Amino acid sequence: MKFIIIKLLTLMMLLSATAIHASTSSNAASSEDSTHKEETYQTQSFFDMIDGFLKSTGINALVNPNPNEMNSHGEAMSDFHKSWGRVIMILITFLLFYLAIAKGFEPLLLLPIGFGGLLANIPIANMAGPDGFLGIIYSMGLANQLFPILIFMGVGAMTDFGPLLSNPKTALLGGAAQFGIFGTLVGAVALAEYTSIFDFTLQQASAISIIGGADGPTSIFISTQLAPELLGAIAVASYSYMAMVPIIQPPIMRALTTDAERRIKMSTMRHVSRLEKLIFPIMVLVLAILALPEATPLIGAFMFGNFLKESGVVDRLSDTMQNALINIVTIFLGLAVGSKLAADQFLVADTLAILALGIVAFSVGTAAGIIMAKIMNLFPGSKVNPLIGSAGVSAVPMAARVSNKVGMEYDRSNMLLMHAMGPNVAGVIGSAVAAGILISLFK
Repeated sequence: MKFIIIKLLTLMMLLSATAIHASTSSNAASSEDSTHKEETYQTQSFFDMIDGFLKSTGINALVNPNPNEMNSHGEAMSDFHKSWGRVIMILITFLLFYLAIAKGFEPLLLLPIGFGGLLANIPIANMAGPDGFLGIIYSMGLANQLFPILIFMGVGAMTDFGPLLSNPKTALLGGAAQFGIFGTLVGAVALAEYTSIFDFTLQQASAISIIGGADGPTSIFISTQLAPELLGAIAVASYSYMAMVPIIQPPIMRALTTDAERRIKMSTMRHVSRLEKLIFPIMVLVLAILALPEATPLIGAFMFGNFLKESGVVDRLSDTMQNALINIVTIFLGLAVGSKLAADQFLVADTLAILALGIVAFSVGTAAGIIMAKIMNLFPGSKVNPLIGSAGVSAVPMAARVSNKVGMEYDRSNMLLMHAMGPNVAGVIGSAVAAGILISLFK
């Protein structure tokens, strides 16, 4: 019996060893085949390697563009956009660096936007493509409007509605300043209708017109929904004009006001209770939900950030929104916008029209706020200094500072800053409402 068991065990061991050997041989052969299949490198001479390296350089790509090269959308590009167009755009990004660093024009955004534009115009690398560094950032935060909403959340946490609640009629100035948006919408449609150079659709005209609100996140929010192909030009125009508020607004303010009007002193603002500041964001959000749901992503984020700040019980969250969160999102937002500064998307005739319409929109919005203040002074009651009407554009808080600065040029004791903050924050809400109206009409 023992002999039979020993023979069976020996037979089983021999069969197992045979199977293992066959499996090992099969794996080795498979590995050799796999290695053989993956071997793609062909031996080259030294001069062939040098020639291949030179053909892979950016210089060669600019001088001898690849005729089969596609842009980030998979569309064919012209030879101009592949070569000289990229050179021009790189020079434009250097101009943005200069304005941000030497002149201090919105450096927190112009620097990331400029650097994103520089990366987007590097040949061969295709960093703005769907699988590129910039393309991934764009997809994760701009294509779905996440970044502008997060920016609004941080701005809300930094906003004080006290001046607006103390003098509610200044909200009319913020509303009047939005006239620049709708006036520019008409102008853009007229350009497309009566000229053969420009061919703006209603969606594109709507996205361009929002520049008049001088609100970068809102401009980006509506552009990504209605005209993503114009995002780069609209964002650069919007932030550039926001940065140039101290240059653009004062001449308009002086031209539309008299010396006596500039010296008007406004009455001291009343104290606003904590309960009022807590109720206001909830009330505005409820009204937006009932009347204009399309605007609630921006207004909701804005009011959420402000509500947490005014609650006084979540200082850590409020501080994060005001600092860490908004700083991180600003970096990604700038790079994602810069990805749309590729030569084939920016160097077109429409870009010049966008820049021209943007300055018109911003100027009209400034003028409309001032004129509304002058109209309000025709009625009985406390007088409004028309200079604060220019703060109705939502360039917070720069527009309010400019109103105060111009007023103090004529009377050093006339402090208008807190009074100007009322129409300034009203302008932020107004631009978001205007964006919601345009999206609901033309999306």
